[in-house]
Amino acid sequence: MRTRQITALLALGASLVACGSSDPEPAAQGGGDGRGPITFVGGKFEAESVQKIVDAWNAAHPDEKATVVLLPEAADEQRRKLIQSAQTKSDTGDVILIDAVWTSEFAANRWIDELKLDTSAFLPPTVETGRYRDKLYAMPMFTGTGLLYYRTDLVKEPPKTWAEMRRICDEVLPKQKGMACYGGQFDKYEGLTVNFSEAVASAGGDLVDASGQPQVTGEAAKKAAQFLADGFKSGMMPKEAITYKEEEGRVAFQDGKLLFYRNWAYGYEAAQKTDGSSKVAGKTDVAPIPGLDGPGAGTLGGNNLAVSAFSKNKRTAADFVAFMTSTAQMRAFALTSSMPVATAAVYDDPELIKKYPYLPALKEGILAAEPRPKAVRYGDVTAAIQESAYAVVTGAKPVDQAMTELQAALGPLLQP
Repeated sequence: MRTRQITALLALGASLVACGSSDPEPAAQGGGDGRGPITFVGGKFEAESVQKIVDAWNAAHPDEKATVVLLPEAADEQRRKLIQSAQTKSDTGDVILIDAVWTSEFAANRWIDELKLDTSAFLPPTVETGRYRDKLYAMPMFTGTGLLYYRTDLVKEPPKTWAEMRRICDEVLPKQKGMACYGGQFDKYEGLTVNFSEAVASAGGDLVDASGQPQVTGEAAKKAAQFLADGFKSGMMPKEAITYKEEEGRVAFQDGKLLFYRNWAYGYEAAQKTDGSSKVAGKTDVAPIPGLDGPGAGTLGGNNLAVSAFSKNKRTAADFVAFMTSTAQMRAFALTSSMPVATAAVYDDPELIKKYPYLPALKEGILAAEPRPKAVRYGDVTAAIQESAYAVVTGAKPVDQAMTELQAALGPLLQP
């Protein structure tokens, strides 16, 4: 990776000096509509593949080159640094990569501008993650939902229910020294919100109902929380999984320490590598995540591109977003990375399906996936979910108490 093109993020997290407006009708503020060099602030994941698209842009736009600045790996830390930059009205980042669930917050606070771009080439649920009050503020780039990774040399058929997964583990693990049953993302960060949301949906419930009211004291949510609590208490989920983010769990699975692992599709390629980095190469596959009574429901994930309201070169920034998310560039990206993109055509492409056989199933999963709560105060919402879910998985609080407290906390946070 060329260090002169991909630079470390040093000054983006400036001190907080001003809060964004909470005006319900976002509008552009500051910045300028000029053309010229821009900075793209993105995550570390798949940085080399992303850089290839940036290189293609730079080759075609020598007077409007883009420089990549990398954010930390953890989503919560990415959000914190982006918000700090926005609150200081910094023009450090012209185009920013934001989590799909941050759109409402960033748009309502006037930190990003409305986009006038064609979205017809994308999977419909991914486009909705970029909308706020029926206007487009972020262009879908990456997407995905949870998948169950499993060992094909030890498991004949992947489990469809939690009970089936327990039964298979009981049969297989006594013969596998040092292997645990199941892992996901259970550290106290955004991944825990995702895993808890998936458990609730997989038990037939919703965190929030159609009217925007929390439903975490319902039967489904309590069964989901109890499944997680019992999993750690019984040892079905190893104690170290409390510290897992995506990468820690991925490495554990590739090292042969887990029979089943919940992760996004990007981990598939790494698991199949034959360079010695994966002990499960050729011995792993993916399936829909299991649920209480049948196949579970994943949480819709993803990352979208947005133009900073404080950019001086917004016309270039908007063109860069359109270029980055074009079908041609997304296909080129997909040929080098297993990180799922939001472009619909990728999932029906014969060459890509041969490379990633799970693509048709993943498309179905994305179309059926449940979104996380869409809230202007999403940072507070996810913090409340993480607090209660972490108390459950660590055994710090009984399920009834944790869910009652979460219900009370979410009520005012979800008010429009």
